Amino acid sequence: MSDAELVLRSTRVITPEGTRAASVAVAAGTITAVLPYDAPVPETARLEDLGDHVLLPGLVDTHVHVNDPGRTEWEGFWTATRAAAAGGITTLVDMPLNSLPPTTTVAHLRTKQQVAADKAHIDVGFWGGALPDNVKDLRPLHEAGVFGFKAFLSPSGVDEFPHLERDPLARTMAEIAAFDGLLIVHAEDPHRLASAPQQPGPRYADFLASRPRDAEDTAIAQLIREAKALHARVHVLHLSSSDALPMIAEARAEGVRITVETCPHYLTLTAEEVPDGASEFKCCPPIREAANQDLLWQALADGTIDCVVTDHSPSTADLKTDDFATSWGGISGLQLSLPAVWTEARRRGHGLEDVVRWMSTRTSELVGLDDRKGAIAAGRDADFAVLAPDETFTVDPAALQHRNRVTAYAGKTLYGVVKSTWLRGQRIVADGEFTEPKGRLLTRTN
Repeated sequence: MSDAELVLRSTRVITPEGTRAASVAVAAGTITAVLPYDAPVPETARLEDLGDHVLLPGLVDTHVHVNDPGRTEWEGFWTATRAAAAGGITTLVDMPLNSLPPTTTVAHLRTKQQVAADKAHIDVGFWGGALPDNVKDLRPLHEAGVFGFKAFLSPSGVDEFPHLERDPLARTMAEIAAFDGLLIVHAEDPHRLASAPQQPGPRYADFLASRPRDAEDTAIAQLIREAKALHARVHVLHLSSSDALPMIAEARAEGVRITVETCPHYLTLTAEEVPDGASEFKCCPPIREAANQDLLWQALADGTIDCVVTDHSPSTADLKTDDFATSWGGISGLQLSLPAVWTEARRRGHGLEDVVRWMSTRTSELVGLDDRKGAIAAGRDADFAVLAPDETFTVDPAALQHRNRVTAYAGKTLYGVVKSTWLRGQRIVADGEFTEPKGRLLTRTN
């Protein structure tokens, strides 16, 4: 490592080959070597001895609603990327809706990139949006570097982003399959939702009944049929229904190109613990029962679910009313996703290597960044999180970097304190102190 500018040394480095004591050499923002712990350090290199803290690859969160521009009172690139950095996330991919304009044309993408350019504390990429009337815009967006296309099969909650019915979905999927792009889908069937009991008010049980598992299952079955017919690449967003898992596994066995994510709130929170009126817990699809959660964890363990992402979907506090029917549906989780998942993972017998696989390696693979992100290996970006996995903290909303500090995790004691976060070999946050923004805007390269 004669050319190294920086060496990070730890007794616990998570590498693709496992966890080991190692020295990680960095030059020009790239990992140049992963060497034995006691490898000599060149005189020209700065040594950062992390002791027994765990060095893991920076997390890659591929499901984030930044809402900037247009709804920046909900969130923004400055606050979202600071929160992500504080939580050990070094790359995020921004969803195309809840900003104004939505990312549904190349011109709208350029607007979003311009807004993000000088505010990003971490690396940021973008999803495009698939609407009933923008099929002509999909290939230009793909060529402009979006990582794929987001579609809803039921109403999105904002008028400027309508959902796809059966025929528009088929046209959209056929167009995206023609250039082998990726369609990512909010899969809830609108007809099943419409036939479910709709009872406004503060009772969480009423809200849960209004978003039944069958709505997810029916939509995912439709998605599988279309993907199979077109040999298209599809990705199921924020899976909460464990009932859909057998059909997903069967589709994969038949060669359907389908991947699946779930979220920290489905893995760590349960319907039984949601207080009435506490709409900080509201999201769509909803947080379900403990027995359902157990099956999601089994699916993560056996690979039926590929990855874990936040679906960070914030709003202003006034939109989180005590009526579950009308309050904004979304959970803010960027800063807390790693400790939340780690706390439950360790309780269930999983290790940090599993968490890294779900939240960094596989998310990088999903968006084609696995040549640069997602692992501590030579040739990858020197993006790291330094974690004290056995330390605990109690979630104080006032300590969050999110613009609106509404959180379903308030008061919870979590394992895993992020001591510092590094982007291309530069420490961007440590002990609550941030540098100026150093993030880059990313585009799809394959």
